[in-house]
Amino acid sequence: MKPKENYNGFKKTFKFIANIISWTILVVLLLIAAFLAYYFIATKMYASKGKKFEPAVGLYTIVSPSMTPNLNVYDVIVDTKVKKPEDIKVGDIITFVSRSTISKGLTITHRVVAIVETEEGLEYKTQGDNNLSPDSTTVPFKNVLGKVLIKIPQLGRIQSFLSSSSGWLLIVVIPALIIIISDVVKIFRLSKAKKKVGEALTTEEANITKEEEKKEEIKEKLKKRYNSERSQYEPDPLRTDIELTKVEAYEQIKEKNEEAPVVEKTPQDEIIFEEKIEKDQEMEKAQEEVANDIPLVEKKSFTFDLPKLKEETKSDPKKKKKRR
Repeated sequence: MKPKENYNGFKKTFKFIANIISWTILVVLLLIAAFLAYYFIATKMYASKGKKFEPAVGLYTIVSPSMTPNLNVYDVIVDTKVKKPEDIKVGDIITFVSRSTISKGLTITHRVVAIVETEEGLEYKTQGDNNLSPDSTTVPFKNVLGKVLIKIPQLGRIQSFLSSSSGWLLIVVIPALIIIISDVVKIFRLSKAKKKVGEALTTEEANITKEEEKKEEIKEKLKKRYNSERSQYEPDPLRTDIELTKVEAYEQIKEKNEEAPVVEKTPQDEIIFEEKIEKDQEMEKAQEEVANDIPLVEKKSFTFDLPKLKEETKSDPKKKKKRR
């Protein structure tokens, strides 16, 4: 493979991974934002009623090894709210607020090893799975925050890493910058491509305009040529009578004859016309009689032998002379 192809493949892979990480972080952040918004609104609503807000679901990160190997450090547990004291049984893992002198006020997650009934109600004796002895104090029901439902292994490491400045920079800021830069590059390329398309369209329009101008020019030339050739055959209204065609001349003569006055014949003119006809008839009869008296002359065909005639002419000078 070529170096350019390797670079493009690496670039696509890195971009794909960065997009996955960025979208994952975005989804997580949106979920956290939604949970915080829900927590804030619910707290205000409960405070307005004079009650303490107790969320239905809670997330907690394990920070001590007291529950190993069942719950390790950086595991995240999901707790559900317990409605009645009787819902907690021996063997359940609960999260509670400690009242021990060593860890007073801290949030602890231990297993219930015994249930004790006191004057104030049921209390729970707890112990860490990795501890040798139970906790020094029992847990009243009012201090219970929830019962462990599920655990998410090592999710706390991501939380811890994101909470650090280097993790925030590497996981959130850098991918966000890559996405922003990539989008800016895309916008730049898009504007550049749009500019090229605009220039191409302008050039195409200019070419079309030039072609139209050429077509119009050719049309004008053809029109002028057609008019010049047509003028040679079409009659000019300013021509003289000599340039008129035969049809036009015949029409003009006909019109003149129609316009000319009719001359009436006199009796004397009729006599002269009849005498002329009689003379013409007599002349024709005389010509026919003369033609009948003349004997017919037979036409003979003569053939000439040109080579023989030349020999005779050479041998007889007299014949040559006569020939001439």
